Amino acid sequence: MNRKDFEALIRRRQWSTLRELFKDMTPKETAEMLLGFEKEDRGRLFEAMPQQMFVAREEMVRMQREEVKRLVERGEWSELRRILSEWPFPDVADLLLEQDKKTRVLLFRSLPKGLAADVFAYLEGETQNGLLAELTDDETRELLADMDPDDRTELLSELPGEATQKLINLLSEEDLREARWLLGYPEESAGRLMSPDYAAVRPHWTCGQALDHIRQQCIETESGNWIYVTDERWHLLDALPLRAFIVADPERRVEEIMDHSFVSVSAFDDREEAVRTIRRYDLEAVPVVDTEGVLVGIVTVDDVLDVAEQEVTEDFHRMAPMTALGVSIRDASVGLLYRKRIGWLLVLVFMNIFSGGGIAFFEDTLEAYIVLAFFLPLLVDSGGNAGSQAATLMVRALATGDVKLTDWFGRVGKEVVVSASMGFTMAFAVSGVALFRGGVDIAVVVAMTMALVVLVGSIIGMSLPFLLTRVGLDPATASAPLITSIADICGILIYFSIATWYLGVA
Repeated sequence: MNRKDFEALIRRRQWSTLRELFKDMTPKETAEMLLGFEKEDRGRLFEAMPQQMFVAREEMVRMQREEVKRLVERGEWSELRRILSEWPFPDVADLLLEQDKKTRVLLFRSLPKGLAADVFAYLEGETQNGLLAELTDDETRELLADMDPDDRTELLSELPGEATQKLINLLSEEDLREARWLLGYPEESAGRLMSPDYAAVRPHWTCGQALDHIRQQCIETESGNWIYVTDERWHLLDALPLRAFIVADPERRVEEIMDHSFVSVSAFDDREEAVRTIRRYDLEAVPVVDTEGVLVGIVTVDDVLDVAEQEVTEDFHRMAPMTALGVSIRDASVGLLYRKRIGWLLVLVFMNIFSGGGIAFFEDTLEAYIVLAFFLPLLVDSGGNAGSQAATLMVRALATGDVKLTDWFGRVGKEVVVSASMGFTMAFAVSGVALFRGGVDIAVVVAMTMALVVLVGSIIGMSLPFLLTRVGLDPATASAPLITSIADICGILIYFSIATWYLGVA
């Protein structure tokens, strides 16, 4: 049977006959047949024969990707446009990143308008800049008009001033007003992150009237599952799920189904507050209000996921330690990587000079008991490791809101008990080695030092994130290398002070 015969059977919905025909075909043959069908016909087959079609799905995707690569090499942009219009936009973005600069621009120009806007918003800043530099003013104007307001605001806020001004000049009058309004909020605030597209109804409307209004509004909104109730001055009164309107009597008034149990964030709150609110209350979107309680926009979960990923990436960079890159590692230049990494390395180098100074100060003690040098790395590293553990726990707890600044006294009490227990355990473990290597006196010195450096390192590691948060810095700056360097200095001073005192070195 040829493809037309299959298409005829699909339109006549003769699924039993089709099942028998596809049963005798290999996954590859099924995939080849599916690729020749129209999108609607493929959809009908997947609905009617999900098990058989699922087997061929992976093969079809693989073959389609190979075909796309061949089409890119041959420059058949119209055929690519047809195929890629069915692809999820993250997959199209990945395909773009695999191309060289010239092919990337040509491929991007071949995408349908709506898909191009979604793909562009998904790309990293450096890749966006590269595409914008190659597009004409008319192409850029169309692209900006098709982007969601929050994605457009993020683009404008990340570009250099000259490039931002050029793009602003290409916006329509309505989009320009919207962009200037959103850009007026502080950087990294919920206001910069929000979208002004949402569905709102009045409390005195009937549910039937509200549904008619929602049908019209939800075409342009980012989240149609939550409906916001506002008064005539747009003060937020409630947030209700769409299903509440669907199941309610059409003649019932909106105010009768309101429960007033909603949460919101201020447009001036840090964007991490929006992340925490959506995570805590398991929301799809959270309403954003101004200082007077007026609804000005919504932050959706997809925006929050992007923010959470950025914040975690920044925390990992700071814990390296290094300054946050702000771009993908793939787009980062050699110069940028150098600048972001060298600063902290130089700081740590000069901090380690203090460690060397501490050893030099106790030169007489080390000369009298050279066996002390054997245990020096072991002891100072133990303090650094314990401090890194405590710092990691506190940084994460502060980031998730599990611990507040006011909890420091309670945390330090618990940390003293835990770290003292660990210190005594480690002191007992290492004292046997010290007894064998240096005798009873050295064993006592090493055991006392081990217990104290673990205790001090843990308290430093736990307290530094609190201190940084208190002065308005990111607690992730309390990175493992920084904690280790501080703990090393303290460990050397503690070790040789105990040795000098206990061993009676003049």
